[in-house]
Amino acid sequence: MGPEVFLPLALIVGYLCGSVPFGVILTRLAGTQDLRSIGSGSIGATNVLRTGNKSLAAGTLLGDLLKGTVAVIIAGYLWGPDAAMIAGLGAFLGHLFPVWLKFKGGKGVATYIGVLLGLFWPAAAMFGAVWLAMAFSFRYSSLSALVASFVIPIFLWWFGHPALSSLFAVMTLLLFWAHRENIKRLQAGTESRIGQK
Repeated sequence: MGPEVFLPLALIVGYLCGSVPFGVILTRLAGTQDLRSIGSGSIGATNVLRTGNKSLAAGTLLGDLLKGTVAVIIAGYLWGPDAAMIAGLGAFLGHLFPVWLKFKGGKGVATYIGVLLGLFWPAAAMFGAVWLAMAFSFRYSSLSALVASFVIPIFLWWFGHPALSSLFAVMTLLLFWAHRENIKRLQAGTESRIGQK
């Protein structure tokens, strides 16, 4: 049997890793109100920050990032590089549509970075650099993530990784879809800035 027969399994493993809702788990353990009733209702670190607890937000960010990286590493180790890519997509889909939360998840930014980190870490560094530059300039977390994710497929193509570029083009489109309400607020001038509850 070739490694391609394990691709569906890699997708499932990645999806289950990505479905772990660290934001919901950590805020519930800390005794805060239901994360989904705060701010944007998202389960990611930006919304956790609106609880006022920076430690919980940092823990959520790390957990959401690492679940993407771990999915890639496990699948890559067991079944090879193609499986690693498929597991990364699965982890991203799991975060956006977690089975444990009736398929209503987060925006996917941290998991996107985590998958990048596992597959081609220089691209994760590029994402971080673009995000920081945009955040420093405009103080919109959503805008920073959207611009950084738009750059990544181009960056990967430029560095000779067409398969990764195609994968992240799909993930970037999904990221834009997950941020559709943020995009509307950005256009209307009503999007919350970083540090604003």
